[in-house]
Parts: sequence; C-alpha cells; structure tokens
Amino acid sequence: MAKSVTILDVAARAGVSKSAASLALRGTGYVSEARRRAVLEAAEELGYRPNAAARAMGSARSGIVGLILDDLRNPWYVPAVEGLSDGLHAAGLSPLLGDWRLEGAALAERCLELRVEGLVLVGTLDGAEELLPPLGPLPVVQVGAARAQVPGAAVVTNDDAEGARRVVRHLTGLGHTRIAHLADPGTSVGDARRAGFEEEARRAGLDAVTVPAGRTEEAGRLAALGVLRSEPRPTAVFAVNDMAALGALSAAEELGLRVPEDLSLAGYDDTPAARLRAVGLTSVDNASREAGRVAAALLAEMIAGHGRPPGGAGPGAAATLLNPELKVRTSTAPPPAVVRRARPAQAG
Repeated sequence: MAKSVTILDVAARAGVSKSAASLALRGTGYVSEARRRAVLEAAEELGYRPNAAARAMGSARSGIVGLILDDLRNPWYVPAVEGLSDGLHAAGLSPLLGDWRLEGAALAERCLELRVEGLVLVGTLDGAEELLPPLGPLPVVQVGAARAQVPGAAVVTNDDAEGARRVVRHLTGLGHTRIAHLADPGTSVGDARRAGFEEEARRAGLDAVTVPAGRTEEAGRLAALGVLRSEPRPTAVFAVNDMAALGALSAAEELGLRVPEDLSLAGYDDTPAARLRAVGLTSVDNASREAGRVAAALLAEMIAGHGRPPGGAGPGAAATLLNPELKVRTSTAPPPAVVRRARPAQAG
C-alpha cells in the first residue's frame, strides 16, 4: 500500500518547517507570499489532502456538520441530503453522513469527537431522546420530523397534515366517498398525516377508514390486502408514504384489481419510484430538497449565533413548515360505476 502524503512531506518538498507549512495551508498569515506559494505548489505536486480530524484538533473550528439519517434506505432522504449538502457547502461547511439505524448513539459520539459545529437529524430517530449523548449548546436542526427530539433544536419539515388534506380533497373531487388510509401509527410524521386525513374526511362526510400499516412496502401490502377484502370495499387508498403505496399496488394486483380503473391509489413523498412512468403514482411532493436547503441555512445562522435558533426552539416549539404540493398522475381516477369484487389472494 502506498504511503499517504503527510504535511511533513509537503514541508520537506517546500523547504519550510512543519508549522510554516501548516500556517500556509490554513491561510492564517505569518508566512511570506513566496513560502505560501511554495507550500501550495508542493501540496499540489504531492497530492496532499489535509486530514479533517487533525485539522479540527489544531483549530478553533472544524468546519464539519454531522448529518444523522434515520434510515439511508428511505428514498425521501436523497433530495433532502442534496439540499443540505448544497446549503452547507455554500456556508463553508462540510457534511459528515451516517445512518442512525445502523450505528445509533455511537454515530453521534463520533461526531462530537470530531468537534462538529452542528448536527442535522434527518427524519425521526428511534429512541433518540434517550440514546443521544448530551449535546449542550451544539446547534441542532431536525429535518422531516413533526417535532424536535433534542431540546433547543430547530425543526424544518413540510406541512404533513395539509398534504394529507390535499390528497383527500383530490379524491373527493374525483367522486370517491369510500377512502382508506394506510397509516403509520406512533410516529410524528405518520400521526400528522393521519390527523390531516381524518380531519378532511370528517369535513367531507366520507365513509373513511384508517388502517394501521407502516412505512415499508410489505407493511403497505399486508394492510392493503386486508382492507381491500372488506365489504364494502374502498374505491381509493391513500398510503402514508410511497413505499406503502407500492405495497398496496402489489396487493391490488394480487386481488385482481386494476389501478386506477377499479382502485385509485395515492402516496406521499413523491419519491423517484412514484415518478416512474410504469407506476405513475399520485403523491405529495413534500419539498424535501427545499427542506434540506432551508435547514442548512438555518443551521449556519445558528452556528454564527452561538447555537440558538432565532426565538428558540425545541419540543413544543413552532416548526418551519414548508408548503406541500400534490402531484397528480395516472394512479387516481373517478371511481368505477360498478365496484368489482376482489378475488381471493394467492397464498404466500
């Protein structure tokens, strides 16, 4: 294995001391222009890349922000992280990404060891209230969660309840009166979407039902199999997210139901899978990329303001709510004039 280039190699190539090379690379002054140029040229010739952790130890600032994701498998996080990265880089900050599901509290501990200047929690981290180490005055922003899990944290999310209401208004506008919601009970986002669904369903006087499911494709499939066998069968299903909606799509196929001819189907998050032409899933765009950009800008302000969001934040504090947008595609249509019976699902 080739030996990695160190700052000592750069100093030797430039003909200066280690401390002079370090000062030149950090651009902190006290080095002549000629020596600074020699150090930069030597670093480029040798392909030297400063070690972020070592640089942080020798500086009052690390320039690093920890991004802790609830679950990297969730497709909603891709545009959110892109927005976060763009915003952080624009503020001169570098993101350090990790998966809470895989590493848990050890990930947060490592971020603190690297002297991160702030943390972004993406999604609702299971057990974070008990498992996160004390963060003190460290600036924290939580993205895509209905409430903060850390005292003093700011929250940036889309208006989940309003997004659900827009789905119901869309389906009732098509003529649907029997609508089922595949919910994700016990989670802040799932509860907000359920509340919006049930509020709008009551307002419209619908024959609506809420079914416990979850956020995975299999959870959506199993819940949909149950509700689509019921009588009278709903003519539309609104799932808590796109993954559960894709599971409902599989359940409809197993039961011999066509989407949208026999069953209208809507999801939430407007993930890349929803936008596939073969799927054409009506879904709510929850502005995840914009949420990332807003969160990055807010965190940069908090870092500059010594760790507190404007006006304070934390559990019970008002969140920054972004406006959701309903994306209507081919999976929703007026209900059929005659509701076809679902055939028995095959075992398995």
